[in-house]
Amino acid sequence: QVQLVESGGGLVQAGGSLRLSCATSGRTFRRYAMGWFRQAQGKEREFVAVISWSGDSTYYADSAKGRFTISRDNAKNTVFLQMNSLKPEDTAVYYCASHYSGSYYRGSSYDYWGQGTQVTVSS
Repeated sequence: QVQLVESGGGLVQAGGSLRLSCATSGRTFRRYAMGWFRQAQGKEREFVAVISWSGDSTYYADSAKGRFTISRDNAKNTVFLQMNSLKPEDTAVYYCASHYSGSYYRGSSYDYWGQGTQVTVSS
């Protein structure tokens, strides 16, 4: 059974930092690209960042560029999202997901998802 479990969310002041983690099991983690998405209350889910299976390639949403860094540790089956210079508009539930096929930027290209972790940025 494939499981993705996010952690590291919380309440932080604007300008602060958080590091999200996503621990995976039940799948050969290192074979798949991994992505982070987020969904703010009342809004659609949106792409945040993705990292290739090897970690050599990363892609970010414009809103995340320069502030967020995605990384992975294949030995520990874990993917991370370091978030710096957080803004109130970053407030959302953050989900990690395992890429299966298709565009990295579409949620439909991912077949397994975590339960999400809440990030709240106060102004």
